Amino acid sequence: MLCPKCKSSSKVLDSREIYNWKEIRRRRQCEVCGHRFTTYERPEITRFIVLKSNWEKHPYDREKLEDSLLKAITKTNIDVKKLDEMVTELELDWMKNKNWVTSKRIWKDILEKLENLDEVAAIRYASVYYDFKNKQDFIDYIQNNL
Repeated sequence: MLCPKCKSSSKVLDSREIYNWKEIRRRRQCEVCGHRFTTYERPEITRFIVLKSNWEKHPYDREKLEDSLLKAITKTNIDVKKLDEMVTELELDWMKNKNWVTSKRIWKDILEKLENLDEVAAIRYASVYYDFKNKQDFIDYIQNNL
């Protein structure tokens, strides 16, 4: 692994399994500048297709999902590590016996998990999916779902 500061090689100082043995966290140190940083290693389990509502097929993109979740949890108390664990858990569920998942299932599963973590984050996430146009849309969602 190259150092993010000087692009030299690094050595592993410490390795730990996290998320019930689903991921490895490694503390590293640059052999040239001494900078310390952390890397995460997880098995590649995300090779599946997302089937959109208009029947288009796209490769699943974890980064795209994480970006939208980070926007939803802005100014909340949700830990990013908790979010990462949630996505990994959902990916494992989506991969069971299938090589595809619908975008609708992704949204519903994410909303369900977010509602259990933080209602404000769930409302933000829902506002994009349901394309809220005015405050009444927010009110209706809250009354019917939370």
